[in-house]
Amino acid sequence: MRLTRRGWAVVATAGGAVALSWRFGPRALNAVVVPLVVVLLAGLVTVGRTDRPRVTRQPVAEGFVGEHRTVALTIETDGPLAATVSDAVGEGLSAATRPVAAITLEDEQTVTYDVELAHRGRHRVGPLEIVVSDVVGLVERRFEYHERTSVLTYPRVHEVGQGAADELQALAGITERREHETFDHLREYHRGDPLRDVHWKSAAKRPDGDLLVREYAEREGSTAVSVAAECVAGRDDEVAAAAATVVTVLLERELSVGLVVPDGNVPPDAGREHHRTLLGLLAVVGAGELDERTRRAADVVVRTDAHGTTIVADDRELPFDELAIGDHPEVTT
Repeated sequence: MRLTRRGWAVVATAGGAVALSWRFGPRALNAVVVPLVVVLLAGLVTVGRTDRPRVTRQPVAEGFVGEHRTVALTIETDGPLAATVSDAVGEGLSAATRPVAAITLEDEQTVTYDVELAHRGRHRVGPLEIVVSDVVGLVERRFEYHERTSVLTYPRVHEVGQGAADELQALAGITERREHETFDHLREYHRGDPLRDVHWKSAAKRPDGDLLVREYAEREGSTAVSVAAECVAGRDDEVAAAAATVVTVLLERELSVGLVVPDGNVPPDAGREHHRTLLGLLAVVGAGELDERTRRAADVVVRTDAHGTTIVADDRELPFDELAIGDHPEVTT
């Protein structure tokens, strides 16, 4: 508890009035000092008896870079209080104005403000500070709340252009393999078939040298796809956006998608909740390289280096810039 500038001004005024009373008599003391002292003492008692407000932070929904979210704080008090509520906004988030509100708190009240999700990652809002003062504003008391709320920002997801339809269809064709596949028969190779399905041993025995491709029996279940992502230092935002785009496209094609990055992995699955899980991993992914075994095991590798981002599948490389034409307009979580 401490005096405000206005409170110190009152003290200075009262001190001056006491000095004047020595020269002009006690009537000046009664006219000026007594009311000021009464108001100041009332403020000290009121603020000193104030109980600590109770604060509950509401969860903040995750979102994509560029979106806005509302931060909500519920504050409970035992009586009306004049207060200034100030919340801190961490790096990676942006507020149009500093989140400070001068309000009267009474019973249960919710304070809200908006933030922009400026950068990919896991960010924080808080700590909170509530400054309570008396009605006149002579005395104030600060209450600090160190609890913070996590705000998860997903990487950008780009829209894939129609001009890349053939490339994407080839990528999907490479990766569309049923879980627990069972070999059925061999057939002649057709242009566009993935090379990994070529049965080289049988092709070598054919006098004409034509290639043969393995066919697998159809089985019910989702198609499992493994995506791996890696990048050099300083390019993690780019690889995160590219990998987020790839997994989103594959999930939209009703495939079961898994993800491996240098600092984590998620096994294949499908659905909206799984989509959130994949985006959450990419929200915090950092730079790093995968080992050669992991790269070979993956169906699709998203790789970012100093020259850009490349999608690698079945020994074919596809520049990501040729696929992405803008932000995805319909991605929801």
